Amino acid sequence: MRGWLLMTLAAATLAPAQASGEIVARSDNGFTVRVAAEVVTSPDETWKALVQPAKWWLDEHTFSGSAANLSLDPVAGGCFCEKLPLPGDAPAGSRPGGVEHMRVIYVQQPKALRMSGALGPLQSEAVTGTLTVTLKPLAKGTRILWEYVVGGYMRYPQDKLAPAVDSVISAQLNNLAAKLGPVTTFELPQGEKRSAQGAPAPGEAKPEGPLPSQEDAHHKANEALDKALSPGGK
Repeated sequence: MRGWLLMTLAAATLAPAQASGEIVARSDNGFTVRVAAEVVTSPDETWKALVQPAKWWLDEHTFSGSAANLSLDPVAGGCFCEKLPLPGDAPAGSRPGGVEHMRVIYVQQPKALRMSGALGPLQSEAVTGTLTVTLKPLAKGTRILWEYVVGGYMRYPQDKLAPAVDSVISAQLNNLAAKLGPVTTFELPQGEKRSAQGAPAPGEAKPEGPLPSQEDAHHKANEALDKALSPGGK
């Protein structure tokens, strides 16, 4: 489902959470994406929100079009699943569909959650994916770290897929952090430096002019990614 990857590439400038993501490893048969954010809530409060994806997962990155259809059972063997409601014209006797996004393989509340599964369009490829989420207490809040390791055979162009997955994962964590109360930072234009706290370093100017609307940025990002992931990548 390509729409899963068609996300707002400008999300970092639009979401206050400023989750920091990067591709930390990449090879011909896989890649690793790491994303982090800091929030003002305690590990216990952060965990309670984390295991309720229906309240923060982005609607555009679901198969049904609504995060309200998501659920996560945070126990070993538990399912991160999605209900697919019946369409209005479904034949009598039809049963609702569903999606298993991931399966819980390790859980230690409120420290760590590990799930196995190929997210979004990766589900149709011969790949495995492992998402490890760790929560680290800070003096005033929690640091959330997501690490998603993907490996196997996939038909998407490798150089296009890894950055797309990185962007989608970052957008999800940005949204979770925004719900919890992020440790505020300011996203600078590409190429400018940032202080250790994430704010503009002394003497550096903030970007001028209004930020693009989320709708405009999302539309442009969708067009760019759809083109990049089309056959031939042109």
